[in-house]
Amino acid sequence: MANDLSSLLKEGVILGPQSSETRKQILVTLSNAIGEKHGIDGRDIFDAVIERENLGSTSVGEGVAIPHARIPGLKAPVGAFVRLVEGVDFDAIDGRPCDLIFMLLAPIAAGADHLRALAQVSRALRNADLRDALRRADDADAMRDLVCPQSVEENVA
Repeated sequence: MANDLSSLLKEGVILGPQSSETRKQILVTLSNAIGEKHGIDGRDIFDAVIERENLGSTSVGEGVAIPHARIPGLKAPVGAFVRLVEGVDFDAIDGRPCDLIFMLLAPIAAGADHLRALAQVSRALRNADLRDALRRADDADAMRDLVCPQSVEENVA
């Protein structure tokens, strides 16, 4: 399924709706959440993501941003997703604030895998119906059901 991000979120995190006033604040929150889960210093993740952000916007338009970086200590690409109550400025090409943020981290040596994962996230979040459903979701579990349908099927089986 095109919206299935299970492979990236199985070892990742989905945060319930969050309030944040700046891009930096939400990147710190996501960095710390994924760092805690993987035993990696959140500051190291944040620094790598900000370094990439400084090269150019990671917004893909329509209120979506995909900040990303390569991080030592990871074995495979992993994601962290959050929906913001109010969007924040990610210097989007369409000028819209971003409220759907998917942080993608990959191992240092994962060149092709990193690009495939970026394409996978971009394809999924390009779907207007999925974006709308994510914006209506009340909590992290509802969001997980939308982007990780395999998890839902496993829980039903």
